[in-house]
Amino acid sequence: MTTIEETYEGEVTRKVKRRTSFKIHETSSSTKKTTMTTAPAKLYGKDLDEYEELDVEQLLSQLSPEEISILAKEVDPDDNLLPPSQRCSYECEKKPTGPLNRKKLIEHINKQALETPDKPEFKPYVAGTIRGKKWIPPENVNQKEADEQIAIDLGDEYEQALSQATQDEIIDLAAILGFHSMMNQDQYHASLLNKGQPLGLGWDGITKASQPKVFPPEPPNDTNIELSIQMVKEDNYDLKHLNWNNIKNISDEKFEQLFEALKDNTNLETLSLTNTGMTDRTAIKLAEALEKNCTLKVVNVETNFISPDGIVRLMKSLLNQRSLEEFRATNQRSQVLGNKIEMEITKLVESNPTLLRLGLHLEYNDARHRIASHLQRNIDRIRKDATLRPKFRFFNLHNIKKNIKNLIK
Repeated sequence: MTTIEETYEGEVTRKVKRRTSFKIHETSSSTKKTTMTTAPAKLYGKDLDEYEELDVEQLLSQLSPEEISILAKEVDPDDNLLPPSQRCSYECEKKPTGPLNRKKLIEHINKQALETPDKPEFKPYVAGTIRGKKWIPPENVNQKEADEQIAIDLGDEYEQALSQATQDEIIDLAAILGFHSMMNQDQYHASLLNKGQPLGLGWDGITKASQPKVFPPEPPNDTNIELSIQMVKEDNYDLKHLNWNNIKNISDEKFEQLFEALKDNTNLETLSLTNTGMTDRTAIKLAEALEKNCTLKVVNVETNFISPDGIVRLMKSLLNQRSLEEFRATNQRSQVLGNKIEMEITKLVESNPTLLRLGLHLEYNDARHRIASHLQRNIDRIRKDATLRPKFRFFNLHNIKKNIKNLIK
């Protein structure tokens, strides 16, 4: 038995007695005394304290196997360590017949379905008779309201203008007012562009799909690989942009020759290797070339088979010379880089003061925001330096020597 007493100030005098052993006794003017008594909870006529002292193992030892199986069916243990056969209440008493044979199983199911008789109908079917209550569709109140015509007084001037307007003029007016459901796409765009309505399309015209415009196919890339590699080796002054985009079946030896010649090149500014089948092996060679080349401004290796680790290796190579302004490497073998790779790329970009544009698909907002903010700071700093820098050119002695050799040749 538990007793709770509360004492507080009050002026109301009353007595309340309930059968739930909850009693309130109040004295006359200044003191109020509350007494609440709660009976202990019982289970099967016994207090819960008595069950806590019982030994569960002893109780289970007194049960028969049939009683234990019944008890196991009523209890569903939430234990992942137990196999599913011991956690569910279903018990299959049949012996295994062997491995699963799908063909025989389907044949058995079909045979059982054909041999099972249909349930007899209590009332035979008669054609033309209606069983039960016939469904009657409700009246469409909205349709009735829509069918009712609403009289709108537009004035004599507007009514005369609309009555004398042609169909094309009404379509143009509907396009101006934004009544898109009254016309198709061709009529709407023709009205906005003032091209005149297409023939054969009126209010009752059928909307047809517009014919797609036929564009000529893009010509194949006819860049001579051997000649371009030779020009890069010779450090040709006229070779500023090298485009190997969409050239198939370029061997790794050709890539290695190009990247080896790129290390000492001082004239090439743009290198495009989109959709050329580059792998991590060639990407590492390109990274080694970017660590030594100081004149490249744009490198594009999109749509290849470079792994995320290969992209990180290329990004690290940009920190050596710090001359590259644009790097693009989207649409690679792995569409998703992952949080770890994206954070590593973000740190490399934030350490690069010359990179202005980056073409990479980043999934996480934090990496995108940090990279965008850093690239914008690089652009602002370069623009500010350009306005404050004196207007005279810095000449590279190595480039001057190369240009003199080319002129002599």
